[in-house]
Order: sequence, then C-alpha cells, then structure tokens
Amino acid sequence: MLTMYSNITRGTVFYNFRNICKRLRCSANNIEDLEKTRHRKKPVGGSRYLNSNKKDLVYLFNAWDNVEWDEEQETAAKEKVEQNSQVMFADNVLKDLDENADKHWDAFYSIHQNRFFKDRHWLFTEFPELAPDNTSAPKRVFPDNETPTTTAPIQPDAPNRVESKPESNNSSKRYIFEIGCGVGNTIFPILQYSQDPNLFIYGCDFSSTAIDIMKDNELYDTKRCEVFVLDATAPEWNVPFKENSVDIIVLIFVLSAIEPGKMASVVQQIHKYLKPGGLVVFRDYGRYDLAQLRFKKGRCISDNFYARGDKTKVYFFTQEEIKNLFTSAGFTEEQNLIDRRLQVNRGKMLTMYRVWIQAKYRKPL
Repeated sequence: MLTMYSNITRGTVFYNFRNICKRLRCSANNIEDLEKTRHRKKPVGGSRYLNSNKKDLVYLFNAWDNVEWDEEQETAAKEKVEQNSQVMFADNVLKDLDENADKHWDAFYSIHQNRFFKDRHWLFTEFPELAPDNTSAPKRVFPDNETPTTTAPIQPDAPNRVESKPESNNSSKRYIFEIGCGVGNTIFPILQYSQDPNLFIYGCDFSSTAIDIMKDNELYDTKRCEVFVLDATAPEWNVPFKENSVDIIVLIFVLSAIEPGKMASVVQQIHKYLKPGGLVVFRDYGRYDLAQLRFKKGRCISDNFYARGDKTKVYFFTQEEIKNLFTSAGFTEEQNLIDRRLQVNRGKMLTMYRVWIQAKYRKPL
C-alpha cells in the first residue's frame, strides 16, 4: 500500500539530494555512490564514508560509517572526560552502587521491560559465527591492506572475506552461552535466524527481573534455550553445563557494567567453560564514546567508570585493555577493532560520535 508513496518520496529526496550535491560540486560518482546507501540493509562493515570531500554533506544522512577523528577532536574528548571525572562519589554512595547492583538492574528492567535495543541489525554481520546457517546477513569484509585486528576503517567489496562456516559434523551439539542476556535481544534473534537443530543456547543475567521477562516471552523455547540468574563476578559459577563444553560465549555490552577490578576474574571463568578451540565474541563501549562525554560532573566512580542516573554502571574501554584482559587469561586474539560511527540528528542539526570496540578471542586447542 505504501509502495507508490515510498517511490514518490524517494524520487523527491533523490532529486533534492542531487541538486544539493551539484551546488557543493560533488562528482557524479560520489552522488551515485552515496544515494545507493540510502535504502540499504545493514552495511557490510559500514559503506557510507564521510571523507574530506564530503563533509559538507554530513546532514544528508542520519549516520556515517567508520568516521576518523582528527587530533583536535581527540583532544577535546579527552578534556571533556577529565572535566567529568573531577568529582567522585562519596563512600556511602559507592557502597550502595556495589551492594545493590542487582536491585538497580531489576529496577531498570521493571521500567523498560523489553522495549529497548530490540533491533540489532549488525548482529549476524559482525558475528556470523552465531548463526552460520543464516545466509541473509551481509558478510563483513576487509580491504587488501588491513586485517581483522586493525583499527582502520573497513571498506566494502574487498576480496579477503572473513567469514565463518557451519560445523562440518552436523550431528554434534553446538552450545552458545550469553553472559548478560538481558531480556533476550541476542538470544531470540539467533533462535529465529538459525535453523540448526543441534544448537542450544544458554543465557544468564544478574537481574532476576530480566530473566523472568525473558521466560514470559512467547519466543522462549525450553527445547532450544535455557536462561538463569548468575552473578558473573562470583568466584565460582553455578551453571547447568560442564567446564570446557561451550562453543561460543557472547559478551555484548555487558563487561562494561562490571567493576574493572573484577573483569579479569570474569574472563578467567569464561576461559574455564569454553571448550578448546571455542570463541568469545565481544562488543562494548569504547573510550570517548558519546555516552561517556555526556556524563556530568559527579557521576564518576573511578577512571572511565561511571554510574548512570538509574544507578547502573558503565565502563569505557580501549583496545589495549581488551587485548590485555583476554590474552592474559590465555586467549589468542582474532579480531580487535574500533567501530566509530557518526550519528546525525538532522532536525536539530546535531552530530553525535559513537565509539564501540569489537573483538573475537579464541581458546587454544
């Protein structure tokens, strides 16, 4: 029903878009290449780049991929963090943040239920290992002169693809374990897109409220998944599987919620339960992300570690910190890259820079 109107709108947008580009003296190739990205699916490692020849076009789109920072921008971000880190919490507040962390997350999920972070378009593009039988997701590609561990922008259409293949032994069980599964924003898409009858997914969360919400979801299938409450920082884990038994462990925006001094213990536990040859997939907040720069004075717990207004906590990583955490625990690094995105609010003419770190680590055979 909307097809005719959608086509009319697209034609109008493209007409105005071409006129703007011509006034800014963009080349014909630039115009065509940019317009092709407007109605795209999740880009293959990002495909819309804001280089020095296109900076006048920043407000034509709501997002740009792999945006490089100059020295001036990096310095300004560093100064902002120094400013919002000057005032620390009092000891009694720090005690509440630590001792009642589970209650704060329960309150978060009681308010938001499952109405957030629903649409993870990037999940299978960035981590095809999670559903290797799903062929609908674009594949991550790298340029000729870069590797999966680089920090450089990732370009489309390069020949050296990095992709995962299904297990050769189709009769063997495959186990995925997500730490910090929340209300199923990763587990449910995997169950929907993977038809592998041998796949079973475990998930845990610190919040009992989150687990209850997930179990009430119609997509929750006890034949294909099991979720439970777990404090991942505990010295011993009470989990329904054995050591050296999990194929993939998922850490998506969860390690940042843990006190920095306890992160190494969590990674060591991950190493214990992952089978030899198993993989950890990781994505989390990077240093100088918009979320870090937005914090006001008085929200800082320690260096690069903050408490939000709802009393949940968040840390902002560097690539080197992630590398040290995992390699010190005995993992080998397969990927460690910075994903920098520029998000644009065209109504308010605002630009917002996001910084995420994405990595993959394997337990040696």
